[in-house]
Amino acid sequence: MAKNKTAPRPKRTTKSTGKGGRPSIAAYPRHAVDRALRIPRAILEQNAGKPCTVKESANFLGVGHAGPYAVEVSSGIKYGYLDRPSQGRISVTDRAKKILRPQDPQDELEGLREAVLAAPVLSDVYSHYRGENLPDTKFFHNALTDKFQIPTDKVKEFAAVFLDSLRAAQLVAEHEGKQRVLDVSRDTVESTGESETLKKLERSVKVGPTDTCFVVMPFASPHGDYYEKVYKPAIEKAGLKPVRADADIFGTGKIMDQIWSGINASRVLVAELTTRNPNVFYELGLAHALEKPVVLVSSNEDDVPFDLHHIRVIYYDVTDPFWGNKLMDKVAENILSAIETPEEAMFKSRLELS
Repeated sequence: MAKNKTAPRPKRTTKSTGKGGRPSIAAYPRHAVDRALRIPRAILEQNAGKPCTVKESANFLGVGHAGPYAVEVSSGIKYGYLDRPSQGRISVTDRAKKILRPQDPQDELEGLREAVLAAPVLSDVYSHYRGENLPDTKFFHNALTDKFQIPTDKVKEFAAVFLDSLRAAQLVAEHEGKQRVLDVSRDTVESTGESETLKKLERSVKVGPTDTCFVVMPFASPHGDYYEKVYKPAIEKAGLKPVRADADIFGTGKIMDQIWSGINASRVLVAELTTRNPNVFYELGLAHALEKPVVLVSSNEDDVPFDLHHIRVIYYDVTDPFWGNKLMDKVAENILSAIETPEEAMFKSRLELS
């Protein structure tokens, strides 16, 4: 697997909190990632990029400096476009200059992506869904409220800012009527071996020393080889013991009895759906019958049955030079996320969902 290139790690911003520990409305940028460039652009064009007061920057644009303008300044700061070198003054950052005055054809796109990955709350939602299709609007909005504590009356605003930002940074693609969030985590950010998302999950999810993760997958190459290269290290990264039928529980006795026991004993499962292997789907059906949370993975959306589309599915692209490392990170995160919020990874009939 190819090693990832290194790039400066974006500075993370601490979320402010309101009542009950919920993030305040100001915790996320209120403007999309491209629209928040208006102020730094004005400072570059009309003040030669030199620091100025907020009021002076507003004068460059011919608007008042209070109310909505102050919110726009806050958005620029959250994306890492603006700094506050001293009280009441703002300056344009290297990230904003990289986008507005690119020196390389890729600078603008890389800068926009860095800004999204640095923005509070937006970066958390991106990390959660990267490599997956976004759920339908109703379920997406519910997740924003329940999982990310976006106030109910601000969910539509946040969703619009999030989607507009992903489109501007080319982080989302239309795929067969769905919106697929592209995983560029290893392309733009230096990897330290453990993502911020995984660290947060490790703090909130309790995993015991005997907890197992049962892997359901084809045995034949090339997909069978992913167990040692991707899935086993991912499961170990999440703190669980990996178990695969052919490697760990096949022995004397009835094979299906052992598979049933392995699935039944596991806390969570990982299922590689690529190639629609009959044995994989049989074992997946057993897991769903036992109401076990399952992390679904596929390189091809056509291999995911329609009735499973409401469950989170990780999609990977083997033409991506970083696909193995990205998949390993994402599987580790989704294992803990499935333990924390099992309903996202459990089968429910369409009657239950309606």
